[in-house]
Amino acid sequence: MLSLALLLGGCLTQEFQRGYVLPEGALEQIPLGASQEQVLIVLGTPSTVATVSGEVFYYISQRTEKTSFMPQKEVDRRVVAVYYDKDRKVERLADYGIKDGKVFDYVSRTTATGGNEANYLSYLLRIVGAGGKI
Repeated sequence: MLSLALLLGGCLTQEFQRGYVLPEGALEQIPLGASQEQVLIVLGTPSTVATVSGEVFYYISQRTEKTSFMPQKEVDRRVVAVYYDKDRKVERLADYGIKDGKVFDYVSRTTATGGNEANYLSYLLRIVGAGGKI
């Protein structure tokens, strides 16, 4: 009986979340046209802010799993982006992740196109995957 318990105990899987944890239903609480203050109330302080082509709040996270003595493996990598217009009202929301090795927006279900935004998102997702500080 003891050996069975030890054997089953060795198959324990642990999950680790780093960075921002998106609350269930949070993006649905942010309508287009919402103010920055409303976004901060719902989502909190962003992981980073960009002002490349307008202001954008980025909320970055990574989820990994470790089973027994196996090395830790990445399960999910996400960047939630809130884009603002010149009046600091929400213009667009995106939930980027890695799908088939490409930056993918889970909200609009599209792959990011080239340009500064796609390069910056690729950079953010790459540093998270490399274990960079969030």
